Amino acid sequence: MEPASPAADWSALLAHRDAGAGATLPDGPFAALFGPVLAPPAAPDGCRVIGRLAQTLDGRIATAAGSSQWIGGPGDILHTHRLRALCHAVVVGAGTVRHDNPRLTTREVPGPDPLRVVLDTDRKLSADYGIFQGGPPTLLVCAADAGGAEHHGQAEVLRLPRITGGGLAIPPLLAALKARGASRIFVEGGGLTVSRFLAAGCLDRLHVTVAPVLLGSGIPAFTLPEVARIADGLRFAWRVHDIAPDILIDAALDRAKPGGHP
Repeated sequence: MEPASPAADWSALLAHRDAGAGATLPDGPFAALFGPVLAPPAAPDGCRVIGRLAQTLDGRIATAAGSSQWIGGPGDILHTHRLRALCHAVVVGAGTVRHDNPRLTTREVPGPDPLRVVLDTDRKLSADYGIFQGGPPTLLVCAADAGGAEHHGQAEVLRLPRITGGGLAIPPLLAALKARGASRIFVEGGGLTVSRFLAAGCLDRLHVTVAPVLLGSGIPAFTLPEVARIADGLRFAWRVHDIAPDILIDAALDRAKPGGHP
């Protein structure tokens, strides 16, 4: 639930964005939700990684044609911009850029814009998208064998190893972002990108907005390794927050892998 004086409470929280491991978060309604986001990294790679999706009640993040704006309501949009402001980098996949042409800025809230990171394994996106034409610093991340120049529009190109079966290796991406000073990383979408971080065991928290909408078909929220038994499913602790008319689930994944894998 939104606090009675959100501007003051948000300013107090934002002041602790880079306060360090010994800092104590201010008391207030934002602490329970954003405290785990601002917690010191626990993984050996020194990064804190938060994934986020907005889905319908039947687990869809878009129609079959790719339409996804807007599944969540105003509270979800505000929450997304707050996560951008609290994190050093925001990561999206090529499909999100293709369908939504996002700016990935913090225009809805006070706070710094994050480094914008676009994952495009085979470098198929045109440089005409707005994210490559100006604004906050941007990285286009592609496979080492994708070819092309060292800039894509105004975005710098970062090359990473390609994993078997397609896609990019996630741990080297986290290492590259950490080397640039981006240790708190927000994986904003889409579903395939968030699923790849989850399957790699590289998510500390997962924020899922569930909207009171039923589509009956469309693109599923998660694409993960198949399991044969319910017992092999990934179980976790969660807290539910009211962002009316939606609900927000904050899941503590702590780098666990799905599919019964260690």
